[in-house]
Amino acid sequence: MSFAKLSEFPSPSLTAPSFNPPRANVLGVGVHAINLDQALEILDASITSGRKGYVCVTGVHGVMEAQRNREFRSILDQALLVTPDGMPTVWVGRLQGHERMRRVFGPDLMLEVCRRSVTSGHTHFLCGGKPGVAEQLGAVLRQRFPGLRVVGTYAPPFGALSPEEESHLIAAISQVRPSIVWVGMSTPRQESFMSRYIPCLETKLMIGVGAAFDMHTGKIKDAPYWIKQAGLQWVHRLSQEPSRLWKRYLVNNSGFVMKLAFQMCGARRYKLGSRYSQSSSTSMD
Repeated sequence: MSFAKLSEFPSPSLTAPSFNPPRANVLGVGVHAINLDQALEILDASITSGRKGYVCVTGVHGVMEAQRNREFRSILDQALLVTPDGMPTVWVGRLQGHERMRRVFGPDLMLEVCRRSVTSGHTHFLCGGKPGVAEQLGAVLRQRFPGLRVVGTYAPPFGALSPEEESHLIAAISQVRPSIVWVGMSTPRQESFMSRYIPCLETKLMIGVGAAFDMHTGKIKDAPYWIKQAGLQWVHRLSQEPSRLWKRYLVNNSGFVMKLAFQMCGARRYKLGSRYSQSSSTSMD
């Protein structure tokens, strides 16, 4: 069996929903000012209407990556939905007048989508984690939500996919045509992965949920609710993976606070990506 090359696939139409929600301007990154229920409605409507795209759950880490990497910033700009994954993005949105904005945490979003899928019939493909993690996650989700259809799994290599690995992934997803491909990698790798492969995969949505694969399989622990609401989940994560995460949090968090202070006092202005209309966002340009 032969497969078309990745470059032969046309780019998808990644248009936003007609009910495009407003966005908060977080250092020039357009983060949708939504809550979990609104996110679920948008995703369901996108699948039902056949709209194709990818979803980025974005917190401080993603916002700061966008400051350093213009290509990554463009990937966020082209996402179907950019959800407020961290409390600091929510606080910025509320200061800009988005009072109903709430955190849409990747692992929580995954569970609620799966819960609804038992009734809606949406199917799921799990892509991410170390070998065996996606299969374990599939078993966990099926046990938690009887009737849930997890139709396939894939553990990608650490680096870029080879042409043979690309063909294998395309063929595996083509066979089962899932409604959603869940991507469990780190930022910015998972966003780049979704942007690259959404044109050629036979799926409606790709949703990057970061640590959700490890969290739902018990490899890392979720933080208590009060820690999340206080915006201190990074401290909880750091305590579990200090050698891997200390530099990320030291650099990103301090830089975010400094840049945000300049934005909020008007000393520095950030424009949202050109894809967004000014009428539907709070910009500071």
